[in-house]
Amino acid sequence: MNERDVVITGTGLLTPLGSGCDMNWQKVRAHETGISAGSVEGLPANMQYRGRIDEATMPADLPPKLTGQVKFLNRSAVYGFLAAYEAVSHSGFSLDQVAPGRRALFIASGDYTKVGYDYMYAAVKDAVKDEGIDYARLNSAAVDKVNPFFLLESLQNNLFSFLSASFEFMGPNTSLSSLSPCGGQSIELAARSIRQNKADIALAVGYSSWINEVPLYELASLGILSRCRSGAGSFRPFDRRRDGFIPGEGGAALFLEAYGPAVRRGARILGRIRATANYNEFIPEKGFTVPERVSHRSMELALEDAGCGPEMLGFIIAHGSGTQKGDHSELASFSELLDGGRIDVSVCGMKPYTGHLGAASDIGEVILGIRAASEGIVPSTLNFGETDKGFGSLNISAEEQQCKTGIFMSVSYGIGGQSSSVVVEVPSESLTS
Repeated sequence: MNERDVVITGTGLLTPLGSGCDMNWQKVRAHETGISAGSVEGLPANMQYRGRIDEATMPADLPPKLTGQVKFLNRSAVYGFLAAYEAVSHSGFSLDQVAPGRRALFIASGDYTKVGYDYMYAAVKDAVKDEGIDYARLNSAAVDKVNPFFLLESLQNNLFSFLSASFEFMGPNTSLSSLSPCGGQSIELAARSIRQNKADIALAVGYSSWINEVPLYELASLGILSRCRSGAGSFRPFDRRRDGFIPGEGGAALFLEAYGPAVRRGARILGRIRATANYNEFIPEKGFTVPERVSHRSMELALEDAGCGPEMLGFIIAHGSGTQKGDHSELASFSELLDGGRIDVSVCGMKPYTGHLGAASDIGEVILGIRAASEGIVPSTLNFGETDKGFGSLNISAEEQQCKTGIFMSVSYGIGGQSSSVVVEVPSESLTS
């Protein structure tokens, strides 16, 4: 391996399955799901099903200068921070060994907990009259009745400054706010900063929450939420009975280092970022529809960058949103890549375990993939029975399978044909000796 190859030495994960990578993996192995039904008054029955985190406690050893700032974090920013905290702790890295300017930070977010503007309700109620809005009264009521920090809580990059200050990551950085692929993009940017010798360590963090009412109604209007006729078991990627996904919330993080220094400090290497690739399959004349093979090109580019063919993969973790069009496009992508199934590589979908976590799913699924490959298994696809006609030769299973190699690929895509692929190799013990 090259001195500047990028390795993963720490991981952090907080999802509806539980807190920490170990708990999440144990529950995946037990075929459990974190999706459950709530009891929100007035919400349609299918929207009651969500992947919700019931408890998240900030660590007691926060720097005193930051304890007063916690109140400004929005719901899922807390999840992102806790995942990053676990990843840094898990790495065993002493941060004082690297200058703050050589610590890179790339965050992918998708928090929609404040888009309903319910915090403005008291002021708007005071200002509404029969004939319209009294703007003078609105201004006055907003000052008196609205939390002045709503703006901070509404920022899509809400976590960035807090996390940067917590660990003094002051090197290359950015904050991405988009749909699922931005989690994969944060991994790419973090890895690139190390490969190009602009940083010695990097954090790639994803966090998101899609479970409050306004996002639920918006997702439903797009026709991509499941009707949940089979309860939590309705989220069934690649199954011919699929009818959409169930949203969730969570945070995930990877701690990355350059290979050479990691080996010299005796770090336990969990995986190597072999390659990343992004591509947009958008077809202008067709608008924002799902392309025929949404992730095919990004997978090809990632494998080319990794210097390996698809037959070298132990498995592929698909995006697996459970929508009719999206999954069909992914199936077509896998069929093209795997020569109609003649290249026997298992495909799995992980989102039914947690709900769709947006940007956090990209990174969280890489973490679960590392655990799977290290134990020589392919995770099962919950609730899967039979796939679409014409794709029966693809290897998708509701049961765990044996993994043939330590290399896997994690794939993500978003609305408009944007796709991201990450190739990870789980090394043999000889790499850490």
